[in-house]
Amino acid sequence: MSRIGKLPIAIPQGVEITVTDTNMVKVKGKLGELQQLVDPALTVKVENGEVVVSRHTDSKDHKAKHGLYRVLIHNMVKGVTEGYTTVQELVGVGYKAEAKGQMLDLSLGYSHHIYMELPVEVKVETTTERGKNPLIKLSSIDKQLIGQVAAKIRSLRKPEPYKGKGVKFQGEELRKKPGKAAAEK
Repeated sequence: MSRIGKLPIAIPQGVEITVTDTNMVKVKGKLGELQQLVDPALTVKVENGEVVVSRHTDSKDHKAKHGLYRVLIHNMVKGVTEGYTTVQELVGVGYKAEAKGQMLDLSLGYSHHIYMELPVEVKVETTTERGKNPLIKLSSIDKQLIGQVAAKIRSLRKPEPYKGKGVKFQGEELRKKPGKAAAEK
């Protein structure tokens, strides 16, 4: 049996989980509501304050999905209780970020500004302090969506390997290359 898949998911106080006949799992909490369609090869049961995911056969495909859907449901439970946040840092001279509602205005060293409309489920907040790199803080209840938005922002200007300029996650360690000067010695 899958080590991850067989673990039960504890339901915290104030979280309501319902499973429909079509294997649609709905999780409702203080921060919002999420839903996920589970593969028909798996069964999801809510019993004794826990959610248990089980599979019908031991085929390789079912084993893989067993752990996957258990983690997806766990992420939904954590999302509606605590939420998720991601902080990105803009490293580079003149790099700026400004949030105007759900619109993110980025200046990343190109000849033009980049305007990015964010989904309604994602809240954005930007901070700019003198002497520090500008920060973009994303928060949402949906882990998958916030990761996708953060990856899209990062793809607009990935950190380059020589000076590290670009959009990076806060706390991310970049491996820098020495460049031409180190090769000539």
